Amino acid sequence: MSGDKGFEQIISWRKARELNKEIYRLTKDSKFSKDFALRDQIRRASISISSNIAEGFGRKSNKEFIYFLNVAQASCYEVKSQLYLALDIEYIMESEFSDSFAMKYPKQFLD
Repeated sequence: MSGDKGFEQIISWRKARELNKEIYRLTKDSKFSKDFALRDQIRRASISISSNIAEGFGRKSNKEFIYFLNVAQASCYEVKSQLYLALDIEYIMESEFSDSFAMKYPKQFLD
């Protein structure tokens, strides 16, 4: 899938990069930072999104690229699920959930 333009031009990769930054912001403070298991897992899942988009871009075929986009999409769902858990156990507030995921990364990012 490699071509003249790098993976940095892919809009989903750019959004995933923004999401990474937001996840790190949310997980560095308060109760969330002390829950090492959840904090580390949501960070890894978030990083997986942008990493898989980039890796797929570097593959030799469109079929491989699509495979890695599917893996990235699955990681996106994982992050969303973990954010719901963080909301449910009051690590983040509803406004933070909405600001971090639901509003910035609409359905088109997941589908």
